[in-house]
Amino acid sequence: MTWTDPATWYANLPTFHAAAGALITDPAGKNLLLVKPTYRDHWAFPGGYVEEDEYPHHACTRELREELGLAVAVGDLLVVDWAPPAGPRPRALIHFTFDCGTLVGLDSIDLPGQELEDVAFFSPQEAEQRLPVNVAPRANAAIQARARQTPVYLASGVTTSP
Repeated sequence: MTWTDPATWYANLPTFHAAAGALITDPAGKNLLLVKPTYRDHWAFPGGYVEEDEYPHHACTRELREELGLAVAVGDLLVVDWAPPAGPRPRALIHFTFDCGTLVGLDSIDLPGQELEDVAFFSPQEAEQRLPVNVAPRANAAIQARARQTPVYLASGVTTSP
Protein backbone atom coordinates (compact mmCIF):
# COMPACT_ATOMS: atom_id res chain seq x y z
CA MET A 1 0.00 0.00 0.00
CA THR A 2 1.30 3.47 -0.90
CA TRP A 3 0.93 6.20 1.68
CA THR A 4 0.54 9.83 0.71
CA ASP A 5 3.06 12.25 2.13
CA PRO A 6 1.33 14.17 4.99
CA ALA A 7 2.16 17.56 3.43
CA THR A 8 0.50 16.52 0.17
CA TRP A 9 -2.43 14.93 2.01
CA TYR A 10 -3.18 18.06 4.04
CA ALA A 11 -2.62 20.39 1.08
CA ASN A 12 -5.35 18.56 -0.83
CA LEU A 13 -7.98 18.51 1.91
CA PRO A 14 -10.88 20.95 1.53
CA THR A 15 -10.63 24.17 3.50
CA PHE A 16 -13.31 26.42 4.94
CA HIS A 17 -13.75 29.74 6.68
CA ALA A 18 -14.75 29.96 10.35
CA ALA A 19 -16.58 32.71 12.20
CA ALA A 20 -17.82 33.24 15.74
CA GLY A 21 -20.77 35.24 16.98
CA ALA A 22 -22.38 36.13 20.29
CA LEU A 23 -25.88 35.72 21.56
CA ILE A 24 -26.34 38.62 23.97
CA THR A 25 -29.80 39.38 25.29
CA ASP A 26 -31.43 41.89 27.57
CA PRO A 27 -31.75 40.74 31.21
CA ALA A 28 -35.21 39.26 30.56
CA GLY A 29 -33.79 37.19 27.71
CA LYS A 30 -36.48 38.51 25.37
CA ASN A 31 -34.46 40.76 23.03
CA LEU A 32 -31.29 40.00 21.08
CA LEU A 33 -28.37 42.36 20.54
CA LEU A 34 -27.50 42.94 16.88
CA VAL A 35 -24.98 45.23 15.21
CA LYS A 36 -25.26 47.10 11.91
CA PRO A 37 -21.95 46.95 10.03
CA THR A 38 -21.07 49.94 7.83
CA TYR A 39 -20.00 47.60 5.02
CA ARG A 40 -23.21 45.51 4.79
CA ASP A 41 -26.86 46.19 4.03
CA HIS A 42 -28.06 43.97 6.86
CA TRP A 43 -27.67 43.57 10.61
CA ALA A 44 -25.55 40.83 12.22
CA PHE A 45 -24.77 39.10 15.47
CA PRO A 46 -21.73 40.69 17.14
CA GLY A 47 -18.67 38.69 16.12
CA GLY A 48 -16.48 38.01 13.14
CA TYR A 49 -14.04 35.71 11.43
CA VAL A 50 -11.69 33.41 13.29
CA GLU A 51 -8.05 34.27 12.63
CA GLU A 52 -5.35 31.73 11.85
CA ASP A 53 -4.38 29.69 14.93
CA GLU A 54 -7.25 31.21 16.96
CA TYR A 55 -9.90 29.22 18.78
CA PRO A 56 -13.47 30.21 17.88
CA HIS A 57 -14.35 31.20 21.47
CA HIS A 58 -11.24 33.42 21.60
CA ALA A 59 -12.30 35.02 18.31
CA CYS A 60 -15.69 35.78 19.85
CA THR A 61 -14.00 37.43 22.86
CA ARG A 62 -11.68 39.44 20.60
CA GLU A 63 -14.46 40.59 18.29
CA LEU A 64 -16.70 41.73 21.16
CA ARG A 65 -13.81 43.74 22.59
CA GLU A 66 -12.87 45.23 19.19
CA GLU A 67 -16.41 45.88 17.93
CA LEU A 68 -18.23 46.93 21.09
CA GLY A 69 -15.58 47.62 23.70
CA LEU A 70 -17.09 44.83 25.82
CA ALA A 71 -15.20 42.39 27.99
CA VAL A 72 -17.68 39.56 28.47
CA ALA A 73 -17.31 35.92 29.38
CA VAL A 74 -17.90 33.67 26.41
CA GLY A 75 -20.08 30.84 27.62
CA ASP A 76 -21.57 27.73 26.12
CA LEU A 77 -21.59 26.90 22.44
CA LEU A 78 -25.19 27.33 21.27
CA VAL A 79 -25.21 26.92 17.50
CA VAL A 80 -22.94 25.45 14.84
CA ASP A 81 -24.05 26.43 11.33
CA TRP A 82 -22.41 25.03 8.20
CA ALA A 83 -22.90 26.83 4.88
CA PRO A 84 -21.51 25.84 1.48
CA PRO A 85 -19.63 28.35 -0.70
CA ALA A 86 -21.95 31.15 -1.82
CA GLY A 87 -21.65 34.38 -3.79
CA PRO A 88 -18.18 35.86 -3.48
CA ARG A 89 -17.23 33.45 -0.65
CA PRO A 90 -15.28 30.66 -2.40
CA ARG A 91 -15.20 28.29 0.57
CA ALA A 92 -17.68 26.77 2.97
CA LEU A 93 -18.27 28.61 6.25
CA ILE A 94 -18.70 27.15 9.71
CA HIS A 95 -20.20 29.61 12.18
CA PHE A 96 -20.12 29.16 15.96
CA THR A 97 -22.63 31.09 18.09
CA PHE A 98 -21.74 31.35 21.78
CA ASP A 99 -23.81 32.37 24.79
CA CYS A 100 -22.36 35.69 25.95
CA GLY A 101 -24.96 36.42 28.58
CA THR A 102 -26.99 39.55 29.09
CA LEU A 103 -26.43 43.27 28.86
CA VAL A 104 -28.33 45.96 30.71
CA GLY A 105 -28.72 48.82 28.24
CA LEU A 106 -26.33 50.02 25.59
CA ASP A 107 -24.41 52.64 27.60
CA SER A 108 -21.33 50.44 28.02
CA ILE A 109 -20.93 49.94 24.26
CA ASP A 110 -18.25 51.86 22.39
CA LEU A 111 -18.99 51.65 18.65
CA PRO A 112 -16.07 51.88 16.24
CA GLY A 113 -17.60 54.23 13.65
CA GLN A 114 -15.51 52.89 10.78
CA GLU A 115 -16.88 49.35 11.24
CA LEU A 116 -20.28 49.59 12.93
CA GLU A 117 -22.94 52.25 12.50
CA ASP A 118 -25.50 51.04 15.03
CA VAL A 119 -26.29 48.53 17.76
CA ALA A 120 -29.71 47.68 19.17
CA PHE A 121 -31.84 45.09 20.91
CA PHE A 122 -34.58 43.41 18.85
CA SER A 123 -37.24 40.83 19.56
CA PRO A 124 -36.43 37.47 17.94
CA GLN A 125 -38.96 38.20 15.18
CA GLU A 126 -37.48 41.66 14.51
CA ALA A 127 -33.97 40.20 14.56
CA GLU A 128 -34.90 37.56 11.98
CA GLN A 129 -36.28 40.30 9.70
CA ARG A 130 -33.00 42.25 9.89
CA LEU A 131 -30.64 39.31 9.48
CA PRO A 132 -29.87 37.73 6.10
CA VAL A 133 -32.21 34.85 5.22
CA ASN A 134 -29.44 32.27 5.66
CA VAL A 135 -28.44 33.68 9.08
CA ALA A 136 -31.91 34.43 10.53
CA PRO A 137 -32.52 30.84 11.78
CA ARG A 138 -29.55 31.22 14.17
CA ALA A 139 -31.59 33.64 16.30
CA ASN A 140 -34.30 31.16 17.23
CA ALA A 141 -31.83 28.24 17.33
CA ALA A 142 -29.58 30.12 19.79
CA ILE A 143 -32.50 31.03 22.06
CA GLN A 144 -33.72 27.42 22.07
CA ALA A 145 -30.22 26.06 22.68
CA ARG A 146 -29.75 28.43 25.63
CA ALA A 147 -33.09 27.35 27.13
CA ARG A 148 -32.41 23.64 26.61
CA GLN A 149 -28.71 23.87 27.45
CA THR A 150 -28.00 21.82 24.33
CA PRO A 151 -26.23 23.06 21.18
CA VAL A 152 -28.07 23.09 17.85
CA TYR A 153 -26.54 22.07 14.53
CA LEU A 154 -27.74 23.90 11.44
CA ALA A 155 -26.87 23.14 7.82
CA SER A 156 -27.35 26.33 5.79
CA GLY A 157 -29.71 27.61 8.47
CA VAL A 158 -31.81 24.44 8.66
CA THR A 159 -31.94 22.40 11.87
CA THR A 160 -30.67 18.88 11.31
CA SER A 161 -30.90 15.71 13.33
CA PRO A 162 -27.65 13.90 14.14
